[in-house]
Amino acid sequence: MFAFGLCVVLGAMAQRQPEQRLYSVAFYNLENLFDTIHDEGKNDYDFLPDGRYRWGAKKYEAKLKNLARVLSSLSRGRVSRGPAFIGVAEVENSRVLDDLVGQPSIANYRYVHEEGPDKRGIDCALLYDPAQFEVRTSRLVPSLPFQGDTLHPTRGFLIVDGRMAGERVCVIVNHWPSRGAESPVRVHAARQVKALADSLRRTDRKLKLIVMGDMNDDPMDESLRALGARKWRKEVAKDEFYNPWWEVLEDEETGTLLYRGKWNLFDQIVLSKPLLKKRRGLRYAGHEVFSPDYLFQKDGRYEGYPLRTHGGRTWLNGYSDHLPTIIYLKK
Repeated sequence: MFAFGLCVVLGAMAQRQPEQRLYSVAFYNLENLFDTIHDEGKNDYDFLPDGRYRWGAKKYEAKLKNLARVLSSLSRGRVSRGPAFIGVAEVENSRVLDDLVGQPSIANYRYVHEEGPDKRGIDCALLYDPAQFEVRTSRLVPSLPFQGDTLHPTRGFLIVDGRMAGERVCVIVNHWPSRGAESPVRVHAARQVKALADSLRRTDRKLKLIVMGDMNDDPMDESLRALGARKWRKEVAKDEFYNPWWEVLEDEETGTLLYRGKWNLFDQIVLSKPLLKKRRGLRYAGHEVFSPDYLFQKDGRYEGYPLRTHGGRTWLNGYSDHLPTIIYLKK
């Protein structure tokens, strides 16, 4: 009798427990997603039919198909719906985004994009699934040049504010200056993002804020420290971020791109402190570098490297020189 009564009580308690649902968000540098048409005022000549890469319709359509394969696979092993949103870098314009989300496997996605001032014409954008993420507002905040440096500008900071799982979630998508610039240029970009984040948090101290992008720096570098991105959750102050990728690179020796045989992890997604709270609501539940076998070169000098679109001028019919990153959230 006692055992039966205990089962009834436990069953009732289980019924009262709220169901936990898993969500995901991701970032992917698409590596030169250009169309075959010249954009006035942009240095996109390499990616034209008569340009350096002989970038015609066949290659462009193959690139779209390959990227759609990756994007449609992100987190599907754990979240059948796929990511609620995916930050992307190196997209030329809204035409390529129309063509990308027009691929059948990712036709459920829409996008947020604003044309930026990059000389080559590459921008950031946010792909989102309207069934999981409702966009409320968006804006591209121009970057300020570092001490008059016009050679290495940051591509602007795309801020998208919306609702996910019934809660306000804000994301800032970035692509910081390349390693062709010195470290202080990226530190300057990080400080601008930190100022934007602080401004957003002043109006909502419980804001669930995600900063993602190709930072062109590793998690332990000075720029990410200037952003306030910490390695351990217990170290994160109220105006800082948790950076799980620090442990991935430093302790697990895994990254998102290879340079001279050494992993870097430039593609990061960092989380504000409210996403770390152990209570009801949307909160951090894990992370992953997405690395299926087909994303790697199988032979030759660069065996084991991410399979990119071109090796020199040779068309490899690959995906990107970067691997995607994923963050999991549960509610």
